[in-house]
Amino acid sequence: MNITPSFVRTLSMLGQRGAFGAALTELAARNEKIVALSADLCNTAGLDRFQKGYPDRLINVGIAEGNMIGIAAGIADSGYIPFAATFANFAALRACEQIRHFMGYMRSNVKIVGFGAGFAMEFFGNTHYGVEDIAAIRAIDNLIVLSPSDGLSVVKCVEAAAEKESPIYIRLTGVMNTQIVYKEDFEFKIGEAIELKAGNDVAVFASGSVVANAIKAAEILEKESISTALFDLHTIKPLDTKTVVEASVGKKLIVSAEEHSVCGGSGSAIAEALAARSDTPPLLRLGIDAYRKAGDYQYMIGQSGLRGDQIAEAIKQKLKEKR
Repeated sequence: MNITPSFVRTLSMLGQRGAFGAALTELAARNEKIVALSADLCNTAGLDRFQKGYPDRLINVGIAEGNMIGIAAGIADSGYIPFAATFANFAALRACEQIRHFMGYMRSNVKIVGFGAGFAMEFFGNTHYGVEDIAAIRAIDNLIVLSPSDGLSVVKCVEAAAEKESPIYIRLTGVMNTQIVYKEDFEFKIGEAIELKAGNDVAVFASGSVVANAIKAAEILEKESISTALFDLHTIKPLDTKTVVEASVGKKLIVSAEEHSVCGGSGSAIAEALAARSDTPPLLRLGIDAYRKAGDYQYMIGQSGLRGDQIAEAIKQKLKEKR
């Protein structure tokens, strides 16, 4: 795929689900084994171009997420590479039993794409917000959990998932005109966090669309002489424990920032990795801690304290408490 500044801007305008559709359509042109499945959400999942180009390789199972996973498993076990897409909360919660059975226990090479995660569904409200999906999926053995930060990161995740012989969950967050984190091509490896910025005082591990907000937070903190290291934790499972530990030792504070419940997400994964150690500082977990009144995307992000300025302020307050 030719990655140009124009292409990166287009991905930004499309948002993560549009970037997913573009990436999968491009992959399908190169690999006839790629198959897409949708739970009656073809256009919403960004798969309209895929459907037009490869109508015989897209299956709409209807509003039946559990069945979609079972069908995808059968397709995978026949030697194909199925990407099954639906809303994140429906994928992780409604089809959780099928994911556990076919993907966790049977290890079928299915790629689930949970789009509209976090607050992307805006005024649809809490019934459609995917804020517990990582917690549910992370508890299932043998699954990889990916959370890309922007459009180009989505492309990298999809390409890596297609090449990896493993059941994978790809979590898509944010809305259209998403903020750009990667302006040019970069190296992406499943299980290896990406250092976006070095720093000596604080280590911030962000995932999904919140990475862009964490970049702004780091800029604010640097202006106040708080040296901040920042990592794109695009792989939640398996966690890059080596990088987490190395980046944490010697810091005053570790921070996780995610558009997910503070229970069971990347912050919990980091806490589990560091729980037995005595040489790392306190962990500040920033995320979603309540069902709140519905609103547009930025309003919901603000309610949960995940704007760049709010992340920076939370870090400053936590550092003051340590003095």
